[in-house]
Amino acid sequence: MKIKDTLNLGKTAFPMRAGLPNKESGWQKGWAEAKLYEARQELNEGKPSFMLHDGPPYANGNIHVGHALNKISKDIIVRYKSMSGFRAPYVPGWDTHGLPIEQQLSKAGVNRKEMDVLDYLEECRKYALKQVDMQREDFKSLGVLAEWENPYLTLSPEYEAAQIRVFGKMAEKGYIYKGQKPIYWSPSSESSLAEAEIEYQDVRSPSIFVAFKAKDVKGLLPEDAEFVIWTTTPWTLPANMGIFVHPDYEYSVVEVGARKFVVASEMLKQVSETLEWENPKLLQTLKGLEMDRMTAQHPFYDRESLVMNGDYVTLTSGTGLVHSAPGHGEDDYFYSRKYKLDVLSPVDNRGYY
Repeated sequence: MKIKDTLNLGKTAFPMRAGLPNKESGWQKGWAEAKLYEARQELNEGKPSFMLHDGPPYANGNIHVGHALNKISKDIIVRYKSMSGFRAPYVPGWDTHGLPIEQQLSKAGVNRKEMDVLDYLEECRKYALKQVDMQREDFKSLGVLAEWENPYLTLSPEYEAAQIRVFGKMAEKGYIYKGQKPIYWSPSSESSLAEAEIEYQDVRSPSIFVAFKAKDVKGLLPEDAEFVIWTTTPWTLPANMGIFVHPDYEYSVVEVGARKFVVASEMLKQVSETLEWENPKLLQTLKGLEMDRMTAQHPFYDRESLVMNGDYVTLTSGTGLVHSAPGHGEDDYFYSRKYKLDVLSPVDNRGYY
């Protein structure tokens, strides 16, 4: 008799090694053949519903660990609710619109400028659907139970029609208006960009000082005074519509030779050294609040620039006077709305003036 035959050990059909990579596909196939997801929905038919809205992944490339964390977490929540007596369908979706798809087509040699618009959109559609099919299989391999054959796609006519209906209701209620505002834009793609698509590079850009000759100073400044601004984006000067000063800062009017300049008192020494002003003569001081709604002459166009108050103006650099181009900068845009300035953007979709 063998010693092992004298031992009273439990017996099981489970193997000593899990071998999950080889068995997972079999389990998933079994779940699909048994229609486990559908059976679960039928079991809870008529019970209180729980709907987890699936924020869609973008249809571009294989899934990564972020996708896995997202979908597995949602699967756990939906299964828990289903086991708790709720009718909890899980309808997955995909975001199929956007610049990344166009970029992938461009890398594949598709030139949208040489194609009919409808033909190009069809190529985008084919690429997006191919990515959806690929990602769907990836998600299935994670064991996530969902209505994989009935997802929502943002490119489907039904989805787009629903969006238009919602937009129409918003318009009827007066929530929609036509206007302009600065946004992230790709000149090469001639398309708007999401903030997440922006990539910044460290570059050296020219900075310049510009003097705006005064026009209407309300009798508070010399008629020949000039407002001095400093900007690191001189290419936005054609779109200048105004000048911001801080209402609480003190500003000095100084005489340099035959000219009279307005700068923030605290920045006067730094500006004088930078521009090599010799012995600037102080004529007067006043608060930024007093300069509100004065006007100046645009440096090279026949139009006025409005002097405005803005508490975002700082004294860390520059002159304490900020050139404002509402069509180019977010701060410029939002602060200028108070003064109802025009939003001028003399740049076309390709980035040309």
